[in-house]
Amino acid sequence: MPLIRPGVISGGLFAFVTSFDEVVVVLFLAGPEQRTIPRQMFSGLREQINPTILAVATLLILISVALLVTLEFLRRRSVRIRGEAF
Repeated sequence: MPLIRPGVISGGLFAFVTSFDEVVVVLFLAGPEQRTIPRQMFSGLREQINPTILAVATLLILISVALLVTLEFLRRRSVRIRGEAF
């Protein structure tokens, strides 16, 4: 289990991030009582521009940037640690 943990976590993150982009799939598969974030954003953009949609879009961008900065930090740290070990 410890060996597959990074793969399971990264797969879950990729599935979560790509779910925000699947508006078409949500429109076809979700019932009328299910209000997912992509569906809510799509209907909000069709009806009127809502500040909530802008806030969610901003949060998604900030989360993506934070993840990229964290990964770059971890990569540089790993290179530095490996460089000192050898």
